[in-house]
Amino acid sequence: MQKGTIIGLLACASALALTGCGKEAPPAPPPPAVGVVTLKVETVPLTAELPGRIAAVETAEVRPQISGVIRRRLFTEGGYVRAGQTLYEIDDAPYRAALAQAQGNLARAQASISAATLQAQRYKELVGINAVSKQEADNATASAQQARADVAAQRAAVQAAQVNQNFTRIKAPISGRIGRSLFTPGALVQTAQADPLATIQRTDTVYVDVTQSAAEVINLKQALKSGGVSEADGARVQLLLPNGSVYPIEGRLQFSEVTVDPTSGAVTLRATFPNPDGLLLPGMYVRARIVEGQRREAILAPQQGITRDARGRATAMVVNAQNKAEMREVQVDRAVGDKWIVTGGLKAGDRLIVEGLVNLRPGADVRPGAPQQVTRPADGAR
Repeated sequence: MQKGTIIGLLACASALALTGCGKEAPPAPPPPAVGVVTLKVETVPLTAELPGRIAAVETAEVRPQISGVIRRRLFTEGGYVRAGQTLYEIDDAPYRAALAQAQGNLARAQASISAATLQAQRYKELVGINAVSKQEADNATASAQQARADVAAQRAAVQAAQVNQNFTRIKAPISGRIGRSLFTPGALVQTAQADPLATIQRTDTVYVDVTQSAAEVINLKQALKSGGVSEADGARVQLLLPNGSVYPIEGRLQFSEVTVDPTSGAVTLRATFPNPDGLLLPGMYVRARIVEGQRREAILAPQQGITRDARGRATAMVVNAQNKAEMREVQVDRAVGDKWIVTGGLKAGDRLIVEGLVNLRPGADVRPGAPQQVTRPADGAR
């Protein structure tokens, strides 16, 4: 190849190279977009969700007060009974006989008292003329007093026999729903027996006994004392039923136990709930949501903006003044709905990143914006 040709080719190559270098470099990608929420100070109610059980406000065991054979049962199991309503009848033949005997003894004592009283009066007159000795007059007076005492004793025996006969009709001590009968007609019942005949419970209003750890009680009292939490107006309680639904009527907290259970370290709280439809049954397991107070000047952070690192510490990513991602270690107290109450690490005005956290590193430039509202598909949609 000739020398001139080679030089020409080199010149062309150089020109092409210079032309390529003169092109502009591709633009850098824009900072990633992130969804942020600006934190602010709020007053939020503090609630505690605690386990509990339903208890009837009144419970009475129906027991016999005399021994005998049940003749009739006069109620429907599971039905409503009124206080004073007759529930069982016990065969009263032995008690009618005992009452008749006591009444006969009373009549005999009343008859003898007249003779003893008249004799004492006569002896009192005769002793004045020395017709009888003073000892005989004193004995006659004592006999009259003894006769009066016998009348009083026999009258009491009649009353006792009458009471025992009345006990043959076993009546409801309270009004309420009565359970199943543990004894049938023809069964022998006795006083002081171990098993009751039936149990009555008044459930138009019920108790809900819930337990709360002593540590939580102390934390709440300290927060109330420091002023960070204000006491709630009235102690409102909401009930969550076993099927997950919310009981439509609110209850009221009545009192808190004054001692801590040494076995569980918990304190028992009692609330009352109206139960007009009988939906709440004694022994039912429920969860009670109690409004304990209100936290003033609280910082609420969405839960999707708070994560945990490898050591279990709560962390958050915020956008600083230079629109760079900044890692913060935070302290959280409790959840309120879908947010955390933040007690340290964040302040009002911070822009918390809640979307776009995947592969986001501290110090990276970001483009903050409002978080997108994700529309969930309807049931059955794919």
